[in-house]
Amino acid sequence: MDITSLQNPRVKHIVKLRDDKRTRAKDGLMLVEGYDEIQLALAAGHRPQTLLSSPELASRQINGDFPESITVNRAVFEKISYRDNPDGWMGIFPIPHTSLNDLELSESPLIILAESIEKPGNLGAILRTADAAGVDALLLCDPRVDLWNPNVVRASRGAVFSVPVVESDNASAWKWLKTRKIRTLAATPSAAVTYSTVDLCGPVAIAVGTEDEGLTEFWMSNADLKVKIPMTGKVNSLNVSVSTALIVYEAVRQRSSR
Repeated sequence: MDITSLQNPRVKHIVKLRDDKRTRAKDGLMLVEGYDEIQLALAAGHRPQTLLSSPELASRQINGDFPESITVNRAVFEKISYRDNPDGWMGIFPIPHTSLNDLELSESPLIILAESIEKPGNLGAILRTADAAGVDALLLCDPRVDLWNPNVVRASRGAVFSVPVVESDNASAWKWLKTRKIRTLAATPSAAVTYSTVDLCGPVAIAVGTEDEGLTEFWMSNADLKVKIPMTGKVNSLNVSVSTALIVYEAVRQRSSR
């Protein structure tokens, strides 16, 4: 099937999937743009409902038997794209759903718990850290950004497909962690203990909040331990994705040295 008109109903629907969270939720569909990101999704076992390509832009080929393949011209692809320099590939994927009870954990799980994350770039960066560090899961508690926002997918470079992610309310996540005897460490500048002095080799969930507000009272009260990242400058907080990476990789360092 070829699409050459910007007024084609399919084009308008794809733009809605790109821009509107409610349309994504109602249709159960999301967009994945980019050759590398689509390949990561395929490698993780996800299959697009529709694969779109623009021969004028695509320099590499994606091979496979897909339910629907559509070729569009450059103007149409640039209309539906959410990138500055599109590479001519986009997939429409069913939104995957994972629950807490679906998670398969290692013997000594390392988990990231991110509360109320609101910026797609931050969530995408946390996902990339989670993938690189090999964490067991990312728990998104009361998120303020849509996990399937195309900009989250883009910022994660496709890690949203390689990392088990569960969206949850705070109480359910806390109960799940307690049931599995996983300690919760709350990252906060007000803590007395430095993160690098804590044993992170056992089952642990590293809880992080927003830069402006930090973690809510729920996690400050229910965490097993509060830890801080030493700061000697004038600003009072680090970017949440940077804070997450520092603590997660300290856990990786400790575990690899044993």
